[in-house]
Amino acid sequence: MARGSDIPATKTPGRAALVAALLFAGLLPASATGEVDCTSDAMIVFDASGSMAEMGYNGLDRPRILDARKAMHDTLPRIAALRRLGLVTYGAAMDGDTDDDLCKRVSMTFAPSPNAAGPILNLIDGIEPDGNTALTEAVNLAARVFDQPPRPGVIVLVTDGEETCGGAPCALAADLARDTPGLTVHVIGFRVRSQFFGWEGGDGNPTVPETISPAECLAQATGGEYVSTETVEELIRALNQTLGCPLYGALAPVRTP
Repeated sequence: MARGSDIPATKTPGRAALVAALLFAGLLPASATGEVDCTSDAMIVFDASGSMAEMGYNGLDRPRILDARKAMHDTLPRIAALRRLGLVTYGAAMDGDTDDDLCKRVSMTFAPSPNAAGPILNLIDGIEPDGNTALTEAVNLAARVFDQPPRPGVIVLVTDGEETCGGAPCALAADLARDTPGLTVHVIGFRVRSQFFGWEGGDGNPTVPETISPAECLAQATGGEYVSTETVEELIRALNQTLGCPLYGALAPVRTP
């Protein structure tokens, strides 16, 4: 597995001080969330594969990408106020991409940056889902941010399916647990369906059993969480749970016009 990155590891001033002040004031109990979890740099790995354009959820003519965008708009502004965020996407062709290999459309569009909500949301809003699910390579690319030098960090993978490009997520999980012990990977499964459940007839059957993505092992091996989500509200809660400091988010709501 390739390693190495020249991405700077500088921290955003004031984040640790903010959490310390909340802890001192008794507004953010240490038992509720750790400083590393709340303020260390984080990478979002966003599924932009073709299945995110599929329609038919609960009989609604609405692609999943729209609901994923809505959840991101709800959560990222308040999360980005506390920690630096970066973004890796897989599936969608980016501007200037001439590669026809649908498994090579993996791109780090942002390294962890302060106040990154706006640029990340603008990019996600412009994504047209396409291509295959190279989630293993995408998580590996995100992990390189944290390995030179090794430092704590968080990766949150948002995916609606399983690896389709030959990657081995559980082998990567073992490598990350061994080589980057301060790295935590959370996996949010968004309307994940088994291979036997085809999308040709839509997803209108509410009795379809919940399916867990094979990428769950990335969370298990690194001390992260796997969260299954079906609705926008559940996805919002999962993003707050894995990326945010819930009590701080409640203290500093973001108003939208």
